[in-house]
Amino acid sequence: MNATEFTRNRIVYAFIILIIVILGLASRRYSENLPEFISTYAGDTLWALMAFLLIGFLFPSLSILKVAAIALFFSFFIEFSQLYHAPWIDDIRQNRLAALVLGRDFLWSDLVCYSVGVAMGVMTELLWNKLR
Repeated sequence: MNATEFTRNRIVYAFIILIIVILGLASRRYSENLPEFISTYAGDTLWALMAFLLIGFLFPSLSILKVAAIALFFSFFIEFSQLYHAPWIDDIRQNRLAALVLGRDFLWSDLVCYSVGVAMGVMTELLWNKLR
């Protein structure tokens, strides 16, 4: 098995995804109690980490590089879709759950957060794989 390929344990990934979702929601809910940098960027970073983990969960035998590429593409696609504003999509984005998934407005800083979140997933998997 090479350093960038291994089979992921779906039970472990489901548990980690749940923790990441809880942390992400908490970073929004309790943002006033967090340092400004954390409250501003944690949610988007954790969102991309969750996307990385979810893709790894759905496709457990994909290489780390492929999971990272898909997660980045997906995250960037969602962000760039926020440049499109029509009444029908903006109405959907007003729903809290839809806004968590689709976002509302394009921000360049979100692309950096997504890159950091996916990089966190890659580094964690590489380290975990090395320790195994």
